[in-house]
Amino acid sequence: MNTKFMLSNLKNSQVDAHIPPIAYFLFAVILAGMVKGIIALDAIRATDMQIAVFVFPMLALALYLLFAVKVAAQWEKAVVLRLGKFKGLKGPGLFWIVPIVDAIPTWIDNRVTVTSFSAEKTLTKDTVPVDVDAVLFWVVWDAEKAALEVKDYQTALSWAAQTALREIIGQMELADILVGRAKMDEELQKIIDERTTSWGVTVQSVEIRDVIIPQALEDAMSRQAQAERERQARVILGESEKQIADSFAEAAKAYQDNPTALHLRAMNMLFEGLKQKGALVIVPSSAVDTMNLGGMSGMVSLAQNHLPKEK
Repeated sequence: MNTKFMLSNLKNSQVDAHIPPIAYFLFAVILAGMVKGIIALDAIRATDMQIAVFVFPMLALALYLLFAVKVAAQWEKAVVLRLGKFKGLKGPGLFWIVPIVDAIPTWIDNRVTVTSFSAEKTLTKDTVPVDVDAVLFWVVWDAEKAALEVKDYQTALSWAAQTALREIIGQMELADILVGRAKMDEELQKIIDERTTSWGVTVQSVEIRDVIIPQALEDAMSRQAQAERERQARVILGESEKQIADSFAEAAKAYQDNPTALHLRAMNMLFEGLKQKGALVIVPSSAVDTMNLGGMSGMVSLAQNHLPKEK
């Protein structure tokens, strides 16, 4: 953690410099002119006092140009403090400051920034520990507030987002979190934006990337879903059996008043069974007597013998 903090400070100090190449160019030109002037003065045998009177102003001008000229990128704002008091915002583009008197403690990036945050082992309303990863899209709309109202607005924003995420998870059940991510995103954006508006930061959107639940609970939910599917399959099968039974009952009523139709149906079933090669049809003796299937079987066999043989 200390290493990250030191690297962050080093990066900020490098960024705060913002010395443009033109400053180095002017510094080199003035130094070159100063050297030529010293050579010329030495050639005319000028005194040390005369050389010093020439060198010190030139050196002061070179140093002034080196530290006074700054350049801010199109998406940047420089916060300028004069003797510790807020002087104003500078940039984008080329601008000047007064060295020693003015200071630029921070540079504000006005682009949309993406920050990832998470809540680990957070209990839901139904006491289920979950890990939630989210992404925050935000932008600085007031650089002055971001610099003066909060010490480190980026860190404060990250902690505010994480706290809000934990609060939302504690108010929702696991099922609502899994199926209601869009609603959760809207509530998170509203809560975080209310906290960061006074810092000059606005939250554009929040997106939940992943919700991780314990493996044991995931297995239990999988078994529950499988059992639910099996139950639905059994219900559908029972409804199908009921429909078939109702169809058979209606057919029985139709055949009860029309024995001839029943005999024709029996003949058709027997014929369909005998058409298959090598088929064996077992008919109860009661059916043979009541429906005269013996005579019909003979007719079917006779018909089969007179059928043209396949080549």
